[in-house]
Amino acid sequence: MKKIKFPTAHTVLLIIAAFVALATQFIPAGKYDKLGYDKERNVFTHSSMDFTKEYSATQKTLDSLGMKIPLAKFTNGDIWKPVGIPGTYHKMPSNKQGIKEFIQSPLKGIMEAIDVILFVLIIGGFIGVINHTGAFDAGVGRLAENLKGNEKFLIIIITALIAIGGTTFGLAEETIAFYPILVPVFLAARYDAMVALASIYIGSCIGTMASTVNPFSAIIASHSAGINWTSGIVGRLFMLTVGTIICIWYIIRYAEKVRKNPAASLIYAQKQSIEKMFLTKTSNEKVTFTTRIRLVLLIFVACFALMIAGVSQWDWWFLEMTTIFFVGSIVIAIVAAIKETTFVNAFVKGANDLLSVALIIGLARGVTILMDDGLISDTLLHYASSSVEGMPKGIFINAMMFLYAGLSFFIPSSSGMAVLSMPIMAPLADVVDIARENVVSAYQYGMGLMAFITPTGLILASLTMVDVTFDKWLKFIMPLLGILTVLTMIVLTVLVYFTPV
Repeated sequence: MKKIKFPTAHTVLLIIAAFVALATQFIPAGKYDKLGYDKERNVFTHSSMDFTKEYSATQKTLDSLGMKIPLAKFTNGDIWKPVGIPGTYHKMPSNKQGIKEFIQSPLKGIMEAIDVILFVLIIGGFIGVINHTGAFDAGVGRLAENLKGNEKFLIIIITALIAIGGTTFGLAEETIAFYPILVPVFLAARYDAMVALASIYIGSCIGTMASTVNPFSAIIASHSAGINWTSGIVGRLFMLTVGTIICIWYIIRYAEKVRKNPAASLIYAQKQSIEKMFLTKTSNEKVTFTTRIRLVLLIFVACFALMIAGVSQWDWWFLEMTTIFFVGSIVIAIVAAIKETTFVNAFVKGANDLLSVALIIGLARGVTILMDDGLISDTLLHYASSSVEGMPKGIFINAMMFLYAGLSFFIPSSSGMAVLSMPIMAPLADVVDIARENVVSAYQYGMGLMAFITPTGLILASLTMVDVTFDKWLKFIMPLLGILTVLTMIVLTVLVYFTPV
C-alpha cells in the first residue's frame, strides 16, 4: 500500500473553509454594536442592527456606553477602527454560508488580500532578477566561508533580529521576503531548510507574541482596553527575553543534530529537491566578486533596510513596500546590464515561483470572509466572554489566554482581534479584580502561541516557501509550543497576583 501523503497547504485551507461554512449552519448569527469616531466632524457614530446614531465626542458619551476608554484614545488616532460596545450583543437573522459562498470565498479572499499577494509576487520577481545576476551565489559562498566553525551564530543573530522586529513593529508578513534569501545561507552552513524556516518564523512569532511597542498589537489593544500601552510592558519584556532564549536554544539543539548527521533531519527525504530549488550553483563552483556583483548586493540590502525603516518609522504599508522592490529590481537590471527581454523573463519566472504562496494568502483570507459574512465572529466572542465570568484570578487569566488562542484560529489578525474583543473582554478584569493589562497580555500570548501552528495565519505560506509540509512542521514545533505554553501560564498566573489593580 502507498503511504498516505499529507495534503498541500491549499487543500488544508479549503478543508478549513468548508468547516467554517458548515459552522455557520449551526452557530447563531449575532453582532455587537460598534462605535466609530469621525475625526472631521468630531462625533461618535453608534451603529446597530436597527439604527445608526450620532453622539457628541465627549468622555460622558463613552462613560454612558460603559466604555472605560479615555476620549483622547479616539481623538489622537490611537483607535482608528470601530470598536465593540460592551453589553450590546444581539442575535441576528442567520446568514448561512452555503456551497456558493464556499466556492467564492477563495476568490473573495484573493481580491481582499491583493495588496499582500502583489507584494509577494513582486518580491518573487525581485529575487528572480538577483538570482540571474549570480549575486546570491557569490554572497552565500562568501558568507559560508566566514561562518565556518561559528554556524550557530547565524541562528542566534537571525532569530534575535526578527524577534526584535516582531516586538517593535509587528514584523510578520514581511518575513515572506526573507526565505529566498536566507534559506541558501542556512543550507550553505550545512543546516536543513527547517532550521532556516524556524529561525525566521519562530523569531517573528515570539517577537509578535511578546509585543512591547508593536502598534498593531500591544498599543492598539491597550488603547482599546482603556489603559496606557506602557502598562504591562515589563512583563512582556520578560516574556520576550526568556521566550527568545528558549526558542534559540531549541533551534540550535535541532540544527546541530542535523549538521553532524544530515539523516537526523525531519525533511531528509526532501534534501536534494530543496537544495536544487535554492542552490543554483554547485558547492565547488565559485562566483567572482566583481564590482557589479557588489553593487547588486548593496542595492539588495538597501531595499530591505528601506522597507524596515519605512514600516517602523514612516507608516508605510504594502503599496510602499511593493514599490521598493519593484523599483529595486529595475535598478539592479540597469546596474547589471541585463537585456530587457532577459530581465522580463527573469522577473516573471521569479514571480511565478511564489504564485503558490500568493494563492495560499488569498485562501486564508477567504476563511475570515466566511466568518464575517456568516456573522459568527461576534457570537464566538460573546460565548467566550460569558464563559470566563466569575472565575478565580489565576484560572480566569489562563482561561482567557486559551480563549484567545481558540478565537485566533478564526480571527488571525492581531489588530482586528484587538478592536473586536478588547472593549468586551477588558471590563471582565474589573469583575475579577485584576489589572486590565493582564487581559492585554493574555490576548497577545494566546494569539502568539496559536500563530506557531494556526493554518489561517502565515505558517502555511511560510511552509510553502521552503517546500515543507504542515505535518513535518507540527512534529518539529509541538515540543517547543508545549514549553512556551507552560512558561506563559506561569508568568500570567504570577502577574495577576502581583500586579496592582
